[in-house]
Amino acid sequence: MILSVSRRTDIPNYYMEWFLERLKEEVVCIKNPYNPHQISKIPLRKEDIDCIVFWTKHPRGLIEHISELNEFMYYIQFTLTGYGKDIEPSLPDKRTVLIPQFLYLAEKLGKERMVWRYDPIMINGRYTVEYHKKAFKQIATALDGATNRVVISFLDLYRKMKKRENKNDPFREVTKEEIYELSNEFVNIAKQHHMTVMTCSEEISLDYLGIEHGCCIDKSKIEELVGYKLKAKKDNNQRVACGCMQSIDIGSYDTCPSGCIYCYATETKDHVENNRKRYDIHSELLCDSISITDKVTIRKVTSFKEL
Repeated sequence: MILSVSRRTDIPNYYMEWFLERLKEEVVCIKNPYNPHQISKIPLRKEDIDCIVFWTKHPRGLIEHISELNEFMYYIQFTLTGYGKDIEPSLPDKRTVLIPQFLYLAEKLGKERMVWRYDPIMINGRYTVEYHKKAFKQIATALDGATNRVVISFLDLYRKMKKRENKNDPFREVTKEEIYELSNEFVNIAKQHHMTVMTCSEEISLDYLGIEHGCCIDKSKIEELVGYKLKAKKDNNQRVACGCMQSIDIGSYDTCPSGCIYCYATETKDHVENNRKRYDIHSELLCDSISITDKVTIRKVTSFKEL
């Protein structure tokens, strides 16, 4: 199996000790987002875990505990954008903290296990097309040699985001012309810094620029890292344009306190604060516990290794 850790919250930042406890105890529970009383219990035997995919904007917890992950293969989806505190209020300075963290992890793990995400790309009065060109170039220059892949995506105006954005300078849909202009610029910059550009869950075709439809849970990449073929299929639980292979996401919605305004995984700050009060590294559920009204089903999992 492939563990996704996690699309729903920044576990490497806030919940790394909980995750390591789950690996130690060899079990984790996840709630059905559409029916919270349905719980899947996932055995986490090391021999069944082919690869772990971490998602993060600030991997301080992962860095602190990196030696405890030596028995597992994993790679990191690291989001680095050009936004300021008005968009990503809880993140530390990129130049002095986040970029050095990226470089440190690349040195420890190798550039093949580091994926830079520049997403979502949003346009308003402050964050213009020219702004993104400049920000992308600055980050790409800093990450030269630390990754060979950058993933981009363009803003989807989620309902939750509309509640949080600045009403005086709202974001809008990125036009096709702007997508083509930015993508062309990004490809040229990326080439200069030994990177290829891929899209994430984008229906628009940018093949003529040499941009492929990417996969965050990437079967080919994982096969290269683990050294064997995988029999897993496409993950049908994701959006139609998503090319990711099957994985199990162990995160929980409304648990990330970073407060990024574009986040689709949080409803309100109060929801997050209330859930975080229940955080217990010994619980099988993240920021929750199993009640007598819950139905728990043990999910059968195994390695995807082709025999």
